[in-house]
Amino acid sequence: MTSALFQPFKLRELRVPNRIMISPMCQYSAVEGNATDWHLIHLGQLALGGAGLLCIEATAVEAIGRITPSCLGLYSDENESALDSVIRSLRRHADTPLAIQLAHAGRKASSYAPWDGGKLIARQAGGWEPIGPSALPFAPSEPPPREMNTADLTRVREAFVHAAKRAAHLGIDAMELHAAHGYLLHEFLSPLANRRSDSYGGSIENRMRFPLEIFTAVRKVWPEEKPLGVRISASDWIEGGWDLTQSIEFARQLKAMGCDWIDASSGGLAPEQKITLGPGYQVQFAEAIRKEVGIPTIAVGLITEPQQAEEIVASDRADMVALARGMLFEPHWAWRAAAELGGEVRAPKQYWRAAPRSAEAIFGGAKVGQR
Repeated sequence: MTSALFQPFKLRELRVPNRIMISPMCQYSAVEGNATDWHLIHLGQLALGGAGLLCIEATAVEAIGRITPSCLGLYSDENESALDSVIRSLRRHADTPLAIQLAHAGRKASSYAPWDGGKLIARQAGGWEPIGPSALPFAPSEPPPREMNTADLTRVREAFVHAAKRAAHLGIDAMELHAAHGYLLHEFLSPLANRRSDSYGGSIENRMRFPLEIFTAVRKVWPEEKPLGVRISASDWIEGGWDLTQSIEFARQLKAMGCDWIDASSGGLAPEQKITLGPGYQVQFAEAIRKEVGIPTIAVGLITEPQQAEEIVASDRADMVALARGMLFEPHWAWRAAAELGGEVRAPKQYWRAAPRSAEAIFGGAKVGQR
């Protein structure tokens, strides 16, 4: 029986060989926004693991849009050159399609890395002033961000455009805009973070305005043949916040503007969130958006087992699944999934001997002579 998880999928002119995506995962290992040897090692092992699409971590479109001082960026020539070096090495040894997630941290910027506590870095300690749609802090103990003015809105919009152009120069195959997890575009969407009284706040139409402006501007400069998707937090998990009904409307607007997928995550806006965790707890969002809007969706959230992923795709709950932590723990997760589900994956010739005899077919029956 043919595995649904290992069927190819087409997004514009990009053919993804299977329905497994490696989610963008912040590494907090850049220097002034520049990719380092860590990114080559990290992305290199993931690129060899057989997934259909590998997404580079949240990449800041301006320096003050980084979550931490060590976050990846694509706002300078040095950033572009450093990432180009990594991508060239990946391309020499792996043919896995590459996506990138463009992001702005908004009020959650200027933070310590998670292993250093993740709290806001004060300006006197080397941090910077975060910005947001309104002067409302992420946590009550933190100073508020500076409310964005007209010049800020224009600058950030153009920063996304310039970063998208740089990504196109790098030959990246697909792009995702980050409108989730409490970062800037999500902050504009949620009434809990956006209390503006101008045309960018208040009604859902106004709260969607800035994220939609950015999507439109990026779509104009991103190559027509290449797909552009959006990651959203489909629910704040807080009463009175952003929710699935609003997410469906946002997805409708995005689809009409040429969006190619919705990556449906949730949460991250505020510490008050109340989330009940469990296997596949966010799949419901991808399923509902796919059904109501008719746009391809990617399901995320505690998807850990191949049969679980197979069921999600085979039952049309989502078009693809994305794994993050599971891929860090098991970079060749797609190999195991192929072995369990009867699928095939790409693997470098140097690894063809790795498959046990019972699962040799996962590499297309590749044979290697031995002396």
